Amino acid sequence: MTANLTGKVAFVTGGSRGIGAAIVQRLSKEGATVAFTYKGSSAAAQALAGSIEQQGGRALALQADAGDAAAVSRAIDDVAGKFGKIDILVNNAGVLALGPVETFSLEDFDRTLQVNVRAVFVAVKAVLPHMGEGGRIVNISSVNAERMPFPGGAAYAMSKSALRGLVQGLARDLGPRGITVNNVQPGPTDTDMNPESGDFASMLHGFMALPRHGRPDEIAGMVAYVVSPEAAFVTGASLTIDGGFNA
Repeated sequence: MTANLTGKVAFVTGGSRGIGAAIVQRLSKEGATVAFTYKGSSAAAQALAGSIEQQGGRALALQADAGDAAAVSRAIDDVAGKFGKIDILVNNAGVLALGPVETFSLEDFDRTLQVNVRAVFVAVKAVLPHMGEGGRIVNISSVNAERMPFPGGAAYAMSKSALRGLVQGLARDLGPRGITVNNVQPGPTDTDMNPESGDFASMLHGFMALPRHGRPDEIAGMVAYVVSPEAAFVTGASLTIDGGFNA
């Protein structure tokens, strides 16, 4: 590792498992102090933070539901108060609800927007008072922002598509402050939400140029690039890492 992020403080939402945990681990290996939120998996979150501390890093796990604006804002303020600043925000927390529009409940629709879109805006607003020039904001979006090749994903695809417009607008707003804003759009990735061994996997692989799931550490590698000094000229972009799902 190049320790590109030594001296930086990162805040990751939904960081206790899957892609989020891989991002937390990678940013820590790159030298950052990493704080991350979790909703209900306290044991996994504390184990991750403990593992990073044992390896000589600095990590802090905080309980906060991404859909609770007050809780997320409070967590960000607490981290900034403890470490003095936040240089990197990664909006990773998300929900996935699938179903035909005829039976898709308004509760699921509202929760999808609340966590996948509104929570991103909330976190960005909360972090800005603590972020200076050179700051990095990254959203974990999805290839479904551009392609939804099977039925039942309308609300999810819409929520991820919304992040494209949000990122483009935020990049314009925050560019004068030297803050970059980007999306990372993973394709099918091997997590407990979408395991490579699951019944859904073979169908997904049929859409791909590389017929396999991605690994969480591969997604984390893209995030590590976007938040690095080398990516200082990358903003307003939606960067796809999907094994050719959208090719």
